[in-house]
Amino acid sequence: MNAFTSCNPASGEVVFTRPALDADCLPPLLAGLRQAQHRWSRLDTAARAERLLLVADALAAQRHALAELVSLEVGKLLRECLAEIDKSVQLIRYYAELAPRLLAPQDIATGASKSGVAFEPLGLVLAIMPWNYPVWQVLRFAVPALMAGNACVVKPAPSVPQCTALLLEIVQGAGLEVLDVAWINHDAVDDAIRGVDAVAFTGSTGTGRQIAAMAGRHLKKSVLELGGSNPFIVLADADVETAAQEAAHSRFRDAGQSCNAAKRMIVVPEVADAFIDAFMAQVRALVPGHPADAVTTLAPLTRADLREALHAQVLDAVHNGARRLSGGVMPHGAGFYYPATVLDEVTPACRVYHEEVFGPVASILRARDEADAIRLANDTPFGLGATIFSADTERAWQLGRDIEAGAVFINRYTSSDLRLPFGGVKASGYGRELSEFGLYEFVNVKTYWQK
Repeated sequence: MNAFTSCNPASGEVVFTRPALDADCLPPLLAGLRQAQHRWSRLDTAARAERLLLVADALAAQRHALAELVSLEVGKLLRECLAEIDKSVQLIRYYAELAPRLLAPQDIATGASKSGVAFEPLGLVLAIMPWNYPVWQVLRFAVPALMAGNACVVKPAPSVPQCTALLLEIVQGAGLEVLDVAWINHDAVDDAIRGVDAVAFTGSTGTGRQIAAMAGRHLKKSVLELGGSNPFIVLADADVETAAQEAAHSRFRDAGQSCNAAKRMIVVPEVADAFIDAFMAQVRALVPGHPADAVTTLAPLTRADLREALHAQVLDAVHNGARRLSGGVMPHGAGFYYPATVLDEVTPACRVYHEEVFGPVASILRARDEADAIRLANDTPFGLGATIFSADTERAWQLGRDIEAGAVFINRYTSSDLRLPFGGVKASGYGRELSEFGLYEFVNVKTYWQK
């Protein structure tokens, strides 16, 4: 892809395009960022926090304009886009308060007269970013990296050029010169990785493998947040109505285009029919429509190719024995809409059993019993998050220890919280973002020792 081109998902029309640059743009861009990073790293952490708080204020002041661009290019509901901006502002303020304390040097008692560790920046960090949260994902990576004294260069997804450009304008307009955008295509990524000190990637597992290989070849630190196929387990003593509400909200928000959404509903026999009835009631209540319409609860997909790929997964599942309870029919008309689709009795013969499903399609897996539910939850290449619904929370905690995932939520759908680490295991990647753990991903933990 040699251009950054956005389409309006509600109409399918191209709304903006800008050419991609080749690798020749990188040396002056990276050199300028390294000079800025040298100055930035000489500030103490409290001074960096003050500068970032100016960004938070500027972002809050332009929340509506930025949210409208995100909605236009991604297709998300406007209220979901506003929530993304608000959470990004909270993120900046959270790290501005947290980082000065956590990044302070620590004295550690040894046989030396003085010894300890200091947290120093790695230098210049490249972020290769996805399209589904074009503000939150960039700042989720950048803010802790910047607080630690690094500079950041962002390679945005090709389909979100306008909101990326406005975000950059807001950041740099607030006086922060240590974040910039590289408008390069995928062919130039290896050159970019060679020229930086570390790399963060959020996106598909397949592309993540390529990025990890490039980073490994150049011996650069990497953090990968990849795909997910989160299990949502409903046990025999669960509050079925609440579970169904939580499952539906998680699966169909953002048109199902979230790595962290509940995707596989795993139900035990005692509550299977009751849960499915309650879940289908939630599905029938969804209102597809234009993202800016206040009554809309199901937005279009972001791109035509994503809709085609999703529909192919659904057709494969039905062909291989899954029972279609709703949706699954490609709609006519403008835009990239896809109906809320529920597939019951999904088995390993279906692609949706093994693959990530990125759209408004829910798979129902019927477990034989509680132990089989845990087996099904782990029978996936992914390991991002998981949910267990049960009245016996102590038992749910015990079962959660057997689930292979970066997070387990009890009686709530999985989500990200600024105060808790976010990331996965297995094909969902490695490293952590958010919380104090995310703050330490792009630092040199340097030992000091004095005789």
